[in-house]
Amino acid sequence: MILILATFTFALALGIPVAISLGLSSISYLLAHGHLHLLLAMPQRMIAGIDSFVLLTIPLFILAGNLMNAANLTQQIVRFAQMLVGRLRGGLAVVNVISSLLFAGVSGAATAEASAIGSVMVPAMVRDGYRPAYAAALTAVGSLLGPMIPPSLSLVLYGALTGTSIGDLFLAGIGPAFALAGLLTLYVLWRARAENHPAAPLLPRHERRAATVGAIPAMLLPVIIVGGIRGGIFTPTEAAAVACVYALLIGGLLYRSLSLREIERSFFETATMSAGIMLVIAMASVTAFVMGIENIPQKVAAAMLSVSETPAVLILMLNLLLLVLGLFLEPMAAMILIMPILAQVTPLMGLDPVQMGIMIVLNLMIGMVTPPVGLVLFIVGAIARVSLEEVTRAALPLIGLAVLVLFLTVAAPPLTLFLPSLLK
Repeated sequence: MILILATFTFALALGIPVAISLGLSSISYLLAHGHLHLLLAMPQRMIAGIDSFVLLTIPLFILAGNLMNAANLTQQIVRFAQMLVGRLRGGLAVVNVISSLLFAGVSGAATAEASAIGSVMVPAMVRDGYRPAYAAALTAVGSLLGPMIPPSLSLVLYGALTGTSIGDLFLAGIGPAFALAGLLTLYVLWRARAENHPAAPLLPRHERRAATVGAIPAMLLPVIIVGGIRGGIFTPTEAAAVACVYALLIGGLLYRSLSLREIERSFFETATMSAGIMLVIAMASVTAFVMGIENIPQKVAAAMLSVSETPAVLILMLNLLLLVLGLFLEPMAAMILIMPILAQVTPLMGLDPVQMGIMIVLNLMIGMVTPPVGLVLFIVGAIARVSLEEVTRAALPLIGLAVLVLFLTVAAPPLTLFLPSLLK
């Protein structure tokens, strides 16, 4: 265990990608313990980790998001949010939050959302007088909404790993997402009064109808996905394919902004992003296999149970473990590594599997906006041209709001379970 952690930490410190660091830590363990014959099994374990029909949804949802983004959907969403907000003081910050919420139904990933919304909203907020670090931090924490609303790539992976209904997970994430968006909106309105932020420019009356019509297709995408899955019309994988066709039709016929060149670029970006994600999943599967040899999941679970078998204490320890994992690992890799431990302690916690899934995903996503491997912070920092330290300081109160929503997710089951139970 120590050798695996030491090798992984050292590799990360050298700037080696997470997927390769996971592979190196697994290889170092096998070599050090003389398990040379198991090196031959690594390719098999990698293939087994990604050999799942449900995981086909990941590249397909990525493609749908890339196509919608290539069709200038981000601009449509921002204009619609601007129309909704009107001339509120600090309204451009509220536009940022609402845009993140609406774009969440397209992207499915925090990094994609941070890039798309950040490239539009951060420069606009800076031009309007907001501090660059604050604009970047708000965009970063707002990007957490992406993995909570369908099509969420992280929820798809959790459903594939545990057999939990992906349709239920998609519905369960909507409540926490709206709770976080509401808290972020209240925060930016309070801060706008305290710091005298400027009012948002009012969208001209003649543009409001066009803004509404332009944004409706984006808001319909998650409805089509969830409605189709819950209605038994198609499976999650088929829903992802439908989303791709929908994106092509919307971008090509309605917006008329999808050229062949843009489509080609979307496919290329999807291929590179999917390859990276699948490599992380494959390497994490190898590391989980190596940890299984050492019985590490059982040992960690036994250590937790030795402290207490009280459900509340176990939930607290699991949340702390997930938050720490999120500091160093990408969510999908962390999810695969934590699953064997969850299998040992979940039955004692009394949480619904759907509620557990939202809790795990939100925990790990908070890690995306916290250093040292807070990838979203690096993205928005580069857009705003500010240092990681500045973005992190500005993001701390916003991260606190995300942690509050995490607490509500655990303490108030209806927040996650009401919609799935309502539509059964």
